[in-house]
Amino acid sequence: MYADMVTARYYEERLQEEYLEGKQPAFDISAGPIPGELHLAAGQEAAAAGVCQHLRDDDTVTAPHRPHHVAIAKGVDLKRMTAEIFGRETGLGKGKGGHMHLFDPDVNFACSGIIAEGSPPAVGAGLAAKKRNDDSVAVSYLGEGAIDQGGFLESLNFASVHDLPVVFVIEDNDWAISMPKERVTDVEDGSRRADGFDMPGVRVDSDDAVAVYEAAREAVGRARDRNGPSLVEVQVHRRMGHFMGDPQTYRSDEDETGALARDSIERLAADLRSHGVEDAALDEVREEAEQRVDEAIAWAKEQPEPDPDAAYDDVFVNPPSGVTEHEPEFDLAGGDD
Repeated sequence: MYADMVTARYYEERLQEEYLEGKQPAFDISAGPIPGELHLAAGQEAAAAGVCQHLRDDDTVTAPHRPHHVAIAKGVDLKRMTAEIFGRETGLGKGKGGHMHLFDPDVNFACSGIIAEGSPPAVGAGLAAKKRNDDSVAVSYLGEGAIDQGGFLESLNFASVHDLPVVFVIEDNDWAISMPKERVTDVEDGSRRADGFDMPGVRVDSDDAVAVYEAAREAVGRARDRNGPSLVEVQVHRRMGHFMGDPQTYRSDEDETGALARDSIERLAADLRSHGVEDAALDEVREEAEQRVDEAIAWAKEQPEPDPDAAYDDVFVNPPSGVTEHEPEFDLAGGDD
């Protein structure tokens, strides 16, 4: 868990550096080596590491638009994920999806920029596992700002009615974009959403990876033993803005300072030291993580950008006759004709 968490933290710190290149002093979202938006999950690592330690490659995980820590904990190919974020053709989605739309079928991971979109596919994966009569499970991650979405509530109902092997994990970072949780939802404890659907619900009140691990062990074990779905909410914290470039004018200095003071990685490091792990061993883990991240970023930046004409590839599955021979009516490369 420590290795996953320090990898995710350093990965996002490096992505932040790369993303801001060329976008300052006047913020230009289209400039620099990483195009478009970038949502970072620094401060939420424990929720990913504590759950995914219980999962196998054949288990399915869906994540929201803040996905990197979950992807790393699930074992997504780091180099190909980085290439996707940089918009390169060797990326997981051939450079077309960007950081919010990562798909790695080798470890059954997917994410989406649509709020609560991952819940129905996770339920579908759970239904498929039940029909196959195997013991794989599905995990759906979402933020506390998504727990009022119809897709999430319908997914809870469907999973409960059909007794599916699904675990729903809510990452409560206190902020639904720029709105505090109490302004947008009717419950302080999101795990109570489980009460209306006759499934177990538990809240981990701190971003303690060990506590998350224990709660997830029970929930994932219940699903794997075919005893139905569960809901787990984890209190995490957001060390950065909702997106890179977010001025966070809605957030008090005290709240931001308090979030920075709570560090799940340092908490876990202290736990490891109390069990006899030496600082030298922890340093070695960090150094290996940083080397792995630096190599992935360097590799991704060397990869080719997609050919503009590739925008027409993979648009359809089993396309109608004649579609693949369609000639573009405009020059994707930006020429005059």
